[in-house]
Amino acid sequence: MEYLSQECYGKLYAELQELVKVELPKVKNEISEARDKGDLSENFEYHAAKRAQGKLLSRIRFLERVLENARVLDASKLNSETVGLFRKVEIINLSNNSQVTYTIVNPHEANVREGKISTKSPIAQALMGKKAGEEVEAKVPAGILRLRIESITL
Repeated sequence: MEYLSQECYGKLYAELQELVKVELPKVKNEISEARDKGDLSENFEYHAAKRAQGKLLSRIRFLERVLENARVLDASKLNSETVGLFRKVEIINLSNNSQVTYTIVNPHEANVREGKISTKSPIAQALMGKKAGEEVEAKVPAGILRLRIESITL
């Protein structure tokens, strides 16, 4: 089971609909046109279209599984006393006193440029369940980060 925001669920659903209703018929048409050109053993267009169809079907199955097992959470009903999913966390890196704000999200929504980090990231895992004022150590590829939680909001 995966917890998603309504926004993420909507994006994944829209992508699935686009792939099924627009992209898949387009690829099937390309396969049909390539098949009509004759010998399939040396037909590059046919093999390229079949590869594209395979990738497309794989992505469709993946999205169907994610949406089938998804649970949409209302972030406004969550407790903001501890760090958790959909919480915005303001932290300070104690080694250089830099301040950063991250929103903890599921892996499908993660986007560092937007300040959204995955629950599976080392920093988020170190922060989960902690309260404002606590200091944590996060084991990241570059070493160990010492962080202090300044505030937690929804």
